[in-house]
Amino acid sequence: MKSTSRKEKPGPPAPRGSFGAAFLLAQLGSHAARSFAERLARLRLIPAHSGILYLVDATPGLTQQALANRLGMVPSRLVALLDELEALGLTQRRVSAGDRRRHELVLTEKGKKTLTAIGDVSREHQRALLAALTDQDREHLATLLQRIADQQGLIRNVHPGYKTLRPARSPTGS
Repeated sequence: MKSTSRKEKPGPPAPRGSFGAAFLLAQLGSHAARSFAERLARLRLIPAHSGILYLVDATPGLTQQALANRLGMVPSRLVALLDELEALGLTQRRVSAGDRRRHELVLTEKGKKTLTAIGDVSREHQRALLAALTDQDREHLATLLQRIADQQGLIRNVHPGYKTLRPARSPTGS
């Protein structure tokens, strides 16, 4: 008797020497991350710094603990990154007006200017990375990638690399 369960038929084999979409995403992701890090190095920053600056700016009153939770990272590693950002004059820890036991993270004026520069670097990076696509292609690709990211349970606007970020020597010399 034949089984009633249906087996999924494999699609056509990939052309010799080519790989599937998952491999291409990984290949491009690695390339994109490396290229973005190289561009950010001109600002004496690493990608982890840029994400933290973005979230501090986007979330007034954010505490270190809340930021560590949002990023899913080890609080001690976050403290080291925040120390680097403070040493560069980009962020400050301030006592909360509502609860003196809490310290909120804020951008300095230099931090706000640097965030604008990061935005310029990000747009330059996106233009270079996606130069082969039309504007419509870029929008469609972003929609598809967001659908995949959502299905995979990834947190929007938070790079999953924060969860496994280890201390490393940054362009700040730390």
